[in-house]
Amino acid sequence: MEQVVIFSDDNGGVSILMPSQECLKRHTIQEIAEKDVPSGKPFKIVSRDIVPSDRTFRKAWEVDESKLTDGVGSPHNVFVTDPQHPNNQS
Repeated sequence: MEQVVIFSDDNGGVSILMPSQECLKRHTIQEIAEKDVPSGKPFKIVSRDIVPSDRTFRKAWEVDESKLTDGVGSPHNVFVTDPQHPNNQS
């Protein structure tokens, strides 16, 4: 099952993060979401199957923010496993 990350954009729409297979070989989808979702934005990891294939009305897509419960975008633009991540600094 292929997974994607959804989160609300600043205009009230829905953004979808589709990680590459190459990135998923090195990082979990949770790590990718925490790094790449904008800072402070809540997100949900879902099956790609729930994303409508018809993109005609994509700008009208909405998401209930109370359902975005899998995490929040990090203020740091590095993976938590990266030695440069602030939590890994001595």
